[in-house]
Amino acid sequence: MKGRTFIITGPSGVGKGTIIQELFARQPHLYFSVSATTRGPRPGEENGVHYHFISREQFDQWVREDAFLEHAEYVGNCYGTPKKFVDEAMDRGEDAILDIEVQGAQQVHQKRPDAVRIFIAPPSWTELEHRLTGRGTESAEKVRSRLARAKEEFRFAADYDYIVINNTVEEAAEEIRAIIRAEHCRPAQRMPQLMETL
Repeated sequence: MKGRTFIITGPSGVGKGTIIQELFARQPHLYFSVSATTRGPRPGEENGVHYHFISREQFDQWVREDAFLEHAEYVGNCYGTPKKFVDEAMDRGEDAILDIEVQGAQQVHQKRPDAVRIFIAPPSWTELEHRLTGRGTESAEKVRSRLARAKEEFRFAADYDYIVINNTVEEAAEEIRAIIRAEHCRPAQRMPQLMETL
């Protein structure tokens, strides 16, 4: 059975990365989409694991060839989700998990309306503030900037297929597992199997 594409989006500090780690620990047959970027690798980063590190010329060529599901430029560097690796994973029967921003999710949805969009939300606005300030790694100004951006991102949540509230990482991961199971029970997924038995 062919895999599906699941887009996971949410504001900074909501815990997407931790939830995705928990999801992969619980759910087999998943593929985490590794983005391509024109920035150089940082110490400890591996090509093909953390990012696909490519030149600006290669990136521009992939854009011309429509080889990205989504792409954007940020602080002078380009980032994008290559179609090829996602498609190969789905052909293997793996569900592809894309951890991308709201704008990227919109681009993917335009190209692939069947991609399932999941918005991760905090249990409350106060809790999101607490999580961001609790990191202790950013200035108050940076935290305010992240909160302002989060408010913008929340405006798009109602357009998503699902909203998962991160009360606890375990609950959130389990809800995403339930969403994945439910999506594979849709007629478009199950009918080919049924027709083979007739």
